[in-house]
Amino acid sequence: MTEGTYVGIDISSKTTVLSIYNSNMDEPATISTVLGQESYSIPTVLAKRIGMSQWFFGDDAIRHSRLKEAVLVEELFNLALRDGQVVIESDTYSARDLLVIYFKKLFSIPGPMAALGQIEKLIICVTQINLEVMELMNFVASKLGINQHQVMLIDRNECFYHYALSQKPELFLYNVALFDYSGSNMISCTLNRNQTTRPQLITLNVTNNGELGDNRDEDFDDIITRTFGSQLFSAVYLVGEGFDGEWMKVSLSHLCRGRKVFLGKNLYSKGACYAGYNKDGKRDWPFIYIGDNDLKLNLSIKILENNVMKFYTLIDAGQSWYDANGECEVILDGEPSIEFFIQRPESREAHNEVLELTDLPKRENRTTRLRINARPVSDVAVSISITDLGFGEISPASGKTWEHTITLD
Repeated sequence: MTEGTYVGIDISSKTTVLSIYNSNMDEPATISTVLGQESYSIPTVLAKRIGMSQWFFGDDAIRHSRLKEAVLVEELFNLALRDGQVVIESDTYSARDLLVIYFKKLFSIPGPMAALGQIEKLIICVTQINLEVMELMNFVASKLGINQHQVMLIDRNECFYHYALSQKPELFLYNVALFDYSGSNMISCTLNRNQTTRPQLITLNVTNNGELGDNRDEDFDDIITRTFGSQLFSAVYLVGEGFDGEWMKVSLSHLCRGRKVFLGKNLYSKGACYAGYNKDGKRDWPFIYIGDNDLKLNLSIKILENNVMKFYTLIDAGQSWYDANGECEVILDGEPSIEFFIQRPESREAHNEVLELTDLPKRENRTTRLRINARPVSDVAVSISITDLGFGEISPASGKTWEHTITLD
Protein backbone atom coordinates (compact mmCIF):
# COMPACT_ATOMS: atom_id res chain seq x y z
CA MET A 1 0.00 0.00 0.00
CA THR A 2 1.47 3.37 -1.00
CA GLU A 3 1.79 5.93 1.75
CA GLY A 4 -0.31 9.05 1.31
CA THR A 5 0.75 12.67 1.42
CA TYR A 6 0.72 15.06 4.36
CA VAL A 7 -0.81 18.39 3.31
CA GLY A 8 -0.04 21.38 5.53
CA ILE A 9 -2.15 24.52 5.09
CA ASP A 10 -1.34 27.72 7.00
CA ILE A 11 -4.46 29.88 6.69
CA SER A 12 -5.23 33.36 8.02
CA SER A 13 -7.65 36.14 7.11
CA LYS A 14 -5.00 37.59 4.77
CA THR A 15 -3.06 34.76 3.17
CA THR A 16 -2.80 30.98 2.77
CA VAL A 17 0.38 28.92 2.30
CA LEU A 18 0.32 25.28 1.21
CA SER A 19 3.01 22.60 1.61
CA ILE A 20 3.09 18.84 0.95
CA TYR A 21 5.26 16.06 2.37
CA ASN A 22 5.77 12.31 2.26
CA SER A 23 8.47 9.85 3.32
CA ASN A 24 10.16 9.99 -0.12
CA MET A 25 10.92 13.71 0.32
CA ASP A 26 13.86 15.20 2.22
CA GLU A 27 11.66 18.07 3.41
CA PRO A 28 8.17 19.42 2.69
CA ALA A 29 7.68 21.23 -0.65
CA THR A 30 5.72 24.47 -0.72
CA ILE A 31 3.32 24.95 -3.63
CA SER A 32 3.74 28.05 -5.77
CA THR A 33 0.82 29.46 -7.75
CA VAL A 34 3.28 30.56 -10.44
CA LEU A 35 5.31 27.74 -12.00
CA GLY A 36 9.05 28.20 -11.50
CA GLN A 37 8.65 31.03 -8.95
CA GLU A 38 8.51 31.12 -5.15
CA SER A 39 5.04 32.67 -5.11
CA TYR A 40 3.92 31.03 -1.87
CA SER A 41 1.54 33.53 -0.18
CA ILE A 42 -1.91 33.07 -1.71
CA PRO A 43 -4.40 35.81 -0.73
CA THR A 44 -7.37 34.25 1.12
CA VAL A 45 -9.92 35.75 -1.28
CA LEU A 46 -12.38 34.60 -3.93
CA ALA A 47 -14.00 36.47 -6.80
CA LYS A 48 -17.02 35.62 -8.94
CA ARG A 49 -17.00 36.57 -12.61
CA ILE A 50 -19.81 39.06 -13.30
CA GLY A 51 -22.82 37.37 -14.88
CA MET A 52 -21.25 33.89 -14.75
CA SER A 53 -20.78 31.15 -12.15
CA GLN A 54 -16.98 31.18 -12.60
CA TRP A 55 -14.78 31.64 -9.53
CA PHE A 56 -11.21 32.91 -9.19
CA PHE A 57 -9.02 32.73 -6.10
CA GLY A 58 -5.88 34.39 -4.70
CA ASP A 59 -4.01 36.87 -6.92
CA ASP A 60 -6.22 35.93 -9.90
CA ALA A 61 -9.30 37.00 -7.93
CA ILE A 62 -7.72 40.37 -7.10
CA ARG A 63 -6.63 40.92 -10.72
CA HIS A 64 -10.08 40.15 -12.19
CA SER A 65 -11.81 42.40 -9.64
CA ARG A 66 -9.42 45.29 -10.46
CA LEU A 67 -10.31 44.85 -14.14
CA LYS A 68 -13.99 45.12 -13.04
CA GLU A 69 -14.60 41.62 -14.44
CA ALA A 70 -15.42 39.98 -11.10
CA VAL A 71 -16.80 40.71 -7.62
CA LEU A 72 -14.22 40.22 -4.86
CA VAL A 73 -15.01 38.46 -1.56
CA GLU A 74 -12.54 39.61 1.11
CA GLU A 75 -12.29 38.50 4.77
CA LEU A 76 -13.46 35.08 3.55
CA PHE A 77 -11.95 33.12 6.45
CA ASN A 78 -13.38 35.43 9.14
CA LEU A 79 -16.80 35.48 7.47
CA ALA A 80 -16.83 31.67 7.31
CA LEU A 81 -15.86 31.46 11.00
CA ARG A 82 -18.91 33.59 11.85
CA ASP A 83 -21.06 31.48 9.47
CA GLY A 84 -21.85 34.70 7.61
CA GLN A 85 -23.61 35.34 4.31
CA VAL A 86 -22.22 37.01 1.20
CA VAL A 87 -24.43 38.78 -1.37
CA ILE A 88 -23.08 38.88 -4.93
CA GLU A 89 -25.23 40.24 -7.78
CA SER A 90 -28.38 39.77 -5.66
CA ASP A 91 -27.54 36.09 -4.96
CA THR A 92 -26.80 35.06 -1.37
CA TYR A 93 -24.00 32.61 -0.61
CA SER A 94 -22.91 30.98 2.63
CA ALA A 95 -19.34 32.07 3.47
CA ARG A 96 -18.65 28.47 4.56
CA ASP A 97 -19.59 27.17 1.10
CA LEU A 98 -17.35 29.82 -0.47
CA LEU A 99 -14.45 28.69 1.71
CA VAL A 100 -15.03 25.15 0.38
CA ILE A 101 -14.70 26.54 -3.18
CA TYR A 102 -11.47 28.30 -2.09
CA PHE A 103 -10.05 25.02 -0.75
CA LYS A 104 -11.05 23.18 -3.95
CA LYS A 105 -9.14 25.83 -5.91
CA LEU A 106 -6.09 25.29 -3.66
CA PHE A 107 -6.20 21.55 -4.32
CA SER A 108 -6.38 22.09 -8.07
CA ILE A 109 -3.25 24.29 -8.43
CA PRO A 110 -1.33 22.97 -11.48
CA GLY A 111 1.80 20.95 -10.84
CA PRO A 112 2.33 18.90 -7.65
CA MET A 113 -1.16 19.60 -6.23
CA ALA A 114 -2.91 18.39 -9.39
CA ALA A 115 -0.86 15.18 -9.26
CA LEU A 116 -1.56 14.69 -5.55
CA GLY A 117 -2.66 11.15 -4.79
CA GLN A 118 -4.14 9.91 -1.55
CA ILE A 119 -4.12 12.37 1.35
CA GLU A 120 -2.79 10.75 4.51
CA LYS A 121 -3.57 13.78 6.64
CA LEU A 122 -4.69 17.37 6.16
CA ILE A 123 -3.02 19.55 8.79
CA ILE A 124 -4.51 23.02 9.10
CA CYS A 125 -2.51 25.68 10.90
CA VAL A 126 -4.31 28.70 12.35
CA THR A 127 -3.26 31.51 14.68
CA GLN A 128 -5.57 30.33 17.44
CA ILE A 129 -7.68 27.20 17.86
CA ASN A 130 -11.20 27.28 19.27
CA LEU A 131 -14.47 25.40 18.76
CA GLU A 132 -15.54 27.68 15.88
CA VAL A 133 -12.34 26.94 13.94
CA MET A 134 -12.68 23.22 14.69
CA GLU A 135 -16.30 23.07 13.47
CA LEU A 136 -15.52 25.13 10.36
CA MET A 137 -12.57 22.95 9.34
CA ASN A 138 -14.52 19.74 9.92
CA PHE A 139 -17.27 21.18 7.69
CA VAL A 140 -14.79 22.08 4.92
CA ALA A 141 -13.04 18.69 5.14
CA SER A 142 -16.36 16.78 4.92
CA LYS A 143 -17.33 18.77 1.81
CA LEU A 144 -13.95 17.88 0.31
CA GLY A 145 -14.59 14.21 1.07
CA ILE A 146 -11.83 14.06 3.68
CA ASN A 147 -12.51 11.93 6.75
CA GLN A 148 -12.59 13.81 10.08
CA HIS A 149 -9.87 11.48 11.43
CA GLN A 150 -7.57 12.64 8.62
CA VAL A 151 -7.87 16.28 9.69
CA MET A 152 -5.56 17.78 12.29
CA LEU A 153 -5.74 21.32 13.66
CA ILE A 154 -2.61 22.99 14.96
CA ASP A 155 -1.59 26.50 15.99
CA ARG A 156 1.44 28.42 14.74
CA ASN A 157 3.48 27.92 17.92
CA GLU A 158 3.23 24.15 17.61
CA CYS A 159 4.11 24.33 13.90
CA PHE A 160 7.27 26.21 14.86
CA TYR A 161 8.11 23.52 17.44
CA HIS A 162 7.78 20.71 14.87
CA TYR A 163 9.63 22.67 12.19
CA ALA A 164 12.58 23.73 14.38
CA LEU A 165 13.19 20.24 15.77
CA SER A 166 12.89 18.57 12.35
CA GLN A 167 15.99 20.44 11.13
CA LYS A 168 19.63 19.32 11.39
CA PRO A 169 20.60 18.84 15.08
CA GLU A 170 23.21 21.63 14.96
CA LEU A 171 20.37 24.11 14.32
CA PHE A 172 18.79 23.30 17.70
CA LEU A 173 21.96 22.62 19.65
CA TYR A 174 21.09 25.65 21.82
CA ASN A 175 17.84 27.63 22.01
CA VAL A 176 15.90 28.56 18.87
CA ALA A 177 14.08 31.85 18.22
CA LEU A 178 11.24 32.83 15.91
CA PHE A 179 10.24 36.41 15.09
CA ASP A 180 6.82 36.71 13.43
CA TYR A 181 6.05 40.02 11.70
CA SER A 182 3.02 38.89 9.69
CA GLY A 183 0.65 41.28 11.48
CA SER A 184 1.11 44.81 12.81
CA ASN A 185 2.83 43.55 15.99
CA MET A 186 6.21 41.86 16.33
CA ILE A 187 5.77 38.47 18.02
CA SER A 188 8.80 36.63 19.41
CA CYS A 189 8.88 32.97 20.40
CA THR A 190 11.80 31.14 21.96
CA LEU A 191 12.12 27.36 22.10
CA ASN A 192 14.02 25.78 25.01
CA ARG A 193 14.87 22.09 25.49
CA ASN A 194 15.21 20.39 28.87
CA GLN A 195 17.84 17.80 27.94
CA THR A 196 17.70 16.08 31.36
CA THR A 197 14.19 14.66 30.83
CA ARG A 198 13.24 11.63 28.66
CA PRO A 199 11.54 12.54 26.38
CA GLN A 200 13.03 16.05 26.33
CA LEU A 201 10.47 18.57 27.58
CA ILE A 202 10.12 21.55 25.23
CA THR A 203 8.88 24.94 26.39
CA LEU A 204 7.94 27.88 24.18
CA ASN A 205 7.96 31.44 25.51
CA VAL A 206 5.81 33.74 23.37
CA THR A 207 5.92 37.55 23.71
CA ASN A 208 3.87 40.17 21.89
CA ASN A 209 6.30 43.07 21.54
CA GLY A 210 3.70 45.45 20.06
CA GLU A 211 4.15 47.64 17.00
CA LEU A 212 7.53 48.87 15.81
CA GLY A 213 7.97 52.65 15.71
CA ASP A 214 9.33 54.93 12.98
CA ASN A 215 12.82 53.45 13.33
CA ARG A 216 11.93 49.80 12.84
CA ASP A 217 15.57 48.69 12.66
CA GLU A 218 16.41 50.16 16.07
CA ASP A 219 13.19 48.94 17.69
CA PHE A 220 13.70 45.41 16.38
CA ASP A 221 17.31 45.47 17.59
CA ASP A 222 16.03 46.29 21.12
CA ILE A 223 13.55 43.38 20.93
CA ILE A 224 16.38 41.01 19.88
CA THR A 225 18.47 42.12 22.88
CA ARG A 226 15.53 41.56 25.27
CA THR A 227 14.61 38.19 23.70
CA PHE A 228 18.11 36.72 23.74
CA GLY A 229 19.29 38.06 27.11
CA SER A 230 22.40 36.10 28.05
CA GLN A 231 21.18 32.81 26.54
CA LEU A 232 22.77 31.00 23.59
CA PHE A 233 20.77 30.63 20.38
CA SER A 234 21.81 28.42 17.46
CA ALA A 235 19.12 29.40 14.91
CA VAL A 236 16.72 32.27 14.28
CA TYR A 237 13.69 32.20 11.94
CA LEU A 238 12.03 35.33 10.54
CA VAL A 239 8.46 34.95 9.25
CA GLY A 240 6.00 37.42 7.75
CA GLU A 241 5.55 40.18 5.16
CA GLY A 242 6.79 42.79 7.67
CA PHE A 243 10.35 41.63 7.03
CA ASP A 244 10.07 42.48 3.30
CA GLY A 245 12.26 45.31 2.06
CA GLU A 246 15.78 46.34 3.01
CA TRP A 247 15.06 48.00 6.37
CA MET A 248 17.02 45.56 8.59
CA LYS A 249 20.61 46.76 8.89
CA VAL A 250 21.79 46.91 12.55
CA SER A 251 19.24 44.29 13.67
CA LEU A 252 20.25 41.77 10.97
CA SER A 253 23.98 41.99 11.79
CA HIS A 254 23.04 41.51 15.48
CA LEU A 255 20.98 38.40 14.60
CA CYS A 256 23.71 36.85 12.47
CA ARG A 257 26.38 37.05 15.18
CA GLY A 258 27.20 33.37 15.76
CA ARG A 259 23.75 32.19 14.69
CA LYS A 260 22.14 30.83 11.53
CA VAL A 261 19.29 33.13 10.38
CA PHE A 262 16.51 32.06 7.99
CA LEU A 263 13.90 34.27 6.33
CA GLY A 264 10.76 32.88 4.67
CA LYS A 265 6.97 32.71 4.51
CA ASN A 266 6.40 28.95 4.52
CA LEU A 267 7.69 27.87 7.96
CA TYR A 268 4.21 27.23 9.40
CA SER A 269 2.87 25.17 6.47
CA LYS A 270 6.07 23.08 6.44
CA GLY A 271 5.87 22.73 10.24
CA ALA A 272 2.27 21.54 9.84
CA CYS A 273 3.45 18.77 7.47
CA TYR A 274 6.15 17.71 9.94
CA ALA A 275 3.59 17.77 12.79
CA GLY A 276 1.27 15.34 10.99
CA TYR A 277 4.18 13.07 10.13
CA ASN A 278 5.67 13.15 13.65
CA LYS A 279 2.34 12.68 15.43
CA ASP A 280 1.60 9.64 13.28
CA GLY A 281 4.79 8.08 14.67
CA LYS A 282 6.55 8.04 11.29
CA ARG A 283 9.88 9.06 12.82
CA ASP A 284 11.66 8.85 16.16
CA TRP A 285 10.55 11.95 18.08
CA PRO A 286 12.34 12.26 21.44
CA PHE A 287 10.51 15.49 22.43
CA ILE A 288 7.33 16.42 24.24
CA TYR A 289 5.61 19.79 24.22
CA ILE A 290 2.38 20.53 26.07
CA GLY A 291 0.99 23.51 24.20
CA ASP A 292 -2.02 25.78 24.70
CA ASN A 293 -4.28 23.27 22.94
CA ASP A 294 -2.99 20.16 24.68
CA LEU A 295 -4.87 18.62 27.59
CA LYS A 296 -3.47 19.52 31.00
CA LEU A 297 -5.14 16.62 32.84
CA ASN A 298 -5.41 12.84 32.96
CA LEU A 299 -8.91 11.54 33.66
CA SER A 300 -9.55 7.96 34.79
CA ILE A 301 -11.96 5.70 36.67
CA LYS A 302 -11.35 2.63 38.83
CA ILE A 303 -12.55 -0.66 37.41
CA LEU A 304 -12.44 -4.29 38.51
CA GLU A 305 -11.12 -6.54 35.76
CA ASN A 306 -10.51 -10.27 36.38
CA ASN A 307 -10.75 -9.56 40.12
CA VAL A 308 -7.93 -6.98 39.84
CA MET A 309 -8.64 -3.33 40.72
CA LYS A 310 -7.07 -1.00 38.13
CA PHE A 311 -7.37 2.47 36.67
CA TYR A 312 -8.94 2.90 33.25
CA THR A 313 -7.81 6.11 31.48
CA LEU A 314 -10.52 8.00 29.63
CA ILE A 315 -8.48 11.11 28.73
CA ASP A 316 -4.69 11.45 28.41
CA ALA A 317 -2.79 14.70 29.07
CA GLY A 318 -0.76 15.93 26.10
CA GLN A 319 -3.39 15.03 23.47
CA SER A 320 -4.95 17.90 21.52
CA TRP A 321 -8.19 18.64 23.39
CA TYR A 322 -10.23 18.97 20.17
CA ASP A 323 -9.08 15.51 18.99
CA ALA A 324 -9.46 13.55 22.23
CA ASN A 325 -12.49 11.44 23.12
CA GLY A 326 -12.77 8.70 25.75
CA GLU A 327 -15.54 6.12 26.00
CA CYS A 328 -16.16 2.88 27.86
CA GLU A 329 -18.98 0.69 29.17
CA VAL A 330 -19.05 -0.48 32.79
CA ILE A 331 -21.31 -2.56 35.02
CA LEU A 332 -22.28 -0.71 38.19
CA ASP A 333 -21.22 -2.46 41.41
CA GLY A 334 -22.57 -0.89 44.59
CA GLU A 335 -23.77 2.71 45.02
CA PRO A 336 -25.38 4.59 42.09
CA SER A 337 -22.37 6.83 41.51
CA ILE A 338 -19.17 6.99 39.45
CA GLU A 339 -15.87 8.22 40.89
CA PHE A 340 -13.51 10.08 38.57
CA PHE A 341 -9.82 10.67 39.24
CA ILE A 342 -8.23 13.87 37.91
CA GLN A 343 -4.47 14.27 37.77
CA ARG A 344 -2.02 16.83 36.36
CA PRO A 345 0.64 15.15 34.17
CA GLU A 346 3.52 16.57 36.25
CA SER A 347 1.98 15.44 39.58
CA ARG A 348 1.62 12.06 41.28
CA GLU A 349 -1.34 13.33 43.30
CA ALA A 350 -4.87 12.87 41.99
CA HIS A 351 -8.07 14.38 43.29
CA ASN A 352 -11.43 12.70 42.87
CA GLU A 353 -14.94 13.79 41.95
CA VAL A 354 -18.01 11.63 42.51
CA LEU A 355 -20.92 11.94 40.11
CA GLU A 356 -24.20 10.81 41.72
CA LEU A 357 -26.59 9.01 39.37
CA THR A 358 -29.78 10.50 40.78
CA ASP A 359 -33.08 8.80 39.89
CA LEU A 360 -31.32 5.71 38.52
CA PRO A 361 -33.93 2.90 38.50
CA LYS A 362 -33.50 0.57 41.52
CA ARG A 363 -32.16 -2.79 40.36
CA GLU A 364 -30.28 -5.75 41.76
CA ASN A 365 -26.55 -5.19 42.11
CA ARG A 366 -24.50 -5.64 38.91
CA THR A 367 -27.55 -5.46 36.64
CA THR A 368 -26.93 -1.89 35.38
CA ARG A 369 -24.69 -1.23 32.43
CA LEU A 370 -23.51 2.34 31.86
CA ARG A 371 -21.82 4.04 28.92
CA ILE A 372 -19.36 6.75 29.97
CA ASN A 373 -18.29 9.32 27.38
CA ALA A 374 -15.62 11.93 28.08
CA ARG A 375 -15.23 14.81 25.61
CA PRO A 376 -12.86 17.73 26.32
CA VAL A 377 -14.33 21.21 25.86
CA SER A 378 -11.02 23.00 26.52
CA ASP A 379 -7.47 22.14 27.58
CA VAL A 380 -8.54 22.06 31.27
CA ALA A 381 -12.19 20.92 31.14
CA VAL A 382 -13.86 17.64 30.15
CA SER A 383 -17.58 17.13 29.59
CA ILE A 384 -18.81 13.80 30.99
CA SER A 385 -21.93 12.04 29.75
CA ILE A 386 -23.19 8.83 31.44
CA THR A 387 -26.04 6.86 29.85
CA ASP A 388 -28.07 4.05 31.46
CA LEU A 389 -28.04 1.08 29.06
CA GLY A 390 -29.92 -1.31 31.39
CA PHE A 391 -28.97 -4.98 31.32
CA GLY A 392 -30.49 -6.83 28.39
CA GLU A 393 -33.93 -8.31 29.11
CA ILE A 394 -33.33 -8.39 32.89
CA SER A 395 -33.31 -4.58 33.20
CA PRO A 396 -34.52 -2.54 30.23
CA ALA A 397 -32.57 0.67 29.54
CA SER A 398 -34.17 3.77 31.04
CA GLY A 399 -32.35 6.03 28.53
CA LYS A 400 -31.46 8.39 31.38
CA THR A 401 -28.32 10.50 30.85
CA TRP A 402 -26.27 12.40 33.42
CA GLU A 403 -24.09 15.31 32.30
CA HIS A 404 -21.24 16.86 34.24
CA THR A 405 -18.16 18.98 33.46
CA ILE A 406 -14.92 18.23 35.26
CA THR A 407 -12.35 21.01 35.41
CA LEU A 408 -8.78 21.10 36.64
CA ASP A 409 -8.56 22.84 40.01
